[in-house]
Amino acid sequence: MTKKIIYLAIAIGLLSVTGYQLVSNKKKTENRVYIFDKEQPISVKTMPITAELPKGLYTFPGLFEADKESKISTDIQGKIIRVLVENGDKVSSGQILLELDNSLLKLQLQTIEIQIEGLESDLKRHTTLAKADAIQGVQLEKTELALRSAKVQKNTLLEQISKTTVRAPFDGIVTAKLTEAGSFAAPGMPLIQVTDISDLKLTVNVSERELVWFNQSSSYKIKAEIMPQTDLNGKLLAVAGKAAAASNFPVHFRIKNPNQDILKAGMSGTLELTMTDTQKMPVIPASAIVGTNIKPQVFLIKNGKAYLHDIDVLRRYDNKAVIGSGLTEGDRIVTNGFVNLYDGVNVTF
Repeated sequence: MTKKIIYLAIAIGLLSVTGYQLVSNKKKTENRVYIFDKEQPISVKTMPITAELPKGLYTFPGLFEADKESKISTDIQGKIIRVLVENGDKVSSGQILLELDNSLLKLQLQTIEIQIEGLESDLKRHTTLAKADAIQGVQLEKTELALRSAKVQKNTLLEQISKTTVRAPFDGIVTAKLTEAGSFAAPGMPLIQVTDISDLKLTVNVSERELVWFNQSSSYKIKAEIMPQTDLNGKLLAVAGKAAAASNFPVHFRIKNPNQDILKAGMSGTLELTMTDTQKMPVIPASAIVGTNIKPQVFLIKNGKAYLHDIDVLRRYDNKAVIGSGLTEGDRIVTNGFVNLYDGVNVTF
């Protein structure tokens, strides 16, 4: 019994020591963990909003499009017997792209030609007989009409036969082969797409205020993302008469493609323009913007707190952003110290 009491006392002692150690470790851990105090203001750097005349290099992104592109089809139906091009092939205007089966049309043409030969012989004979008053004049007229009708049928068949050969409408590159030999072609069904990229179009979107910067008599510097060291000379084609998304106006430019093996339709390009705006507007560091390109925001200071605030970014230049709406002169925004910053937090600056 005495041994049992001794063992029990030892076990209780060990448990007490273990418990004390655990409590001690917990206190040490709690002292090491930083507990964020939501009421404690966060130190940030800010700046007041002032209006200025934005000046610098303005960039307008866009996509290059082919100057000419056509999905080629046939005007008649028939079985495709030969396709003479593949995707990526360069083709010239008038080059044969594919052929339809025209054997039945050629047989019909032979039949009409035989009819024409017979009618021409009849016409000669009836003309002679009519002069001798051996036949009535109406019979000669019927022969003449039958011959004219047969010649019209022949021309119709020749036109149909010519349409069984599909040719390239202009110089370009085959960008889509949509059929194969043995397939059936119907009028209006796309068979081959040919794209001309010797000239390219770049479309950019500009605000109503920026439209005055563009006129037909000027040339514009355009850069292709894949050829950043090459300056491309852009000619203004047209300004859209109606605003697109976000009240921006599409403006179209044409360039001569310096290298069709490198620069393709669908690639990214940028219009570069060095201008001074005609109206003072809020300009802020681009680094002060949080959120996304679709929904840009800044932290606006009000009564010692930082609030997330929606803005409209017109354009960017030299690591700055021109603000169209959302900020006015005298507002103050956060420019640095975004760690632990959230909507409505107390701040000091």
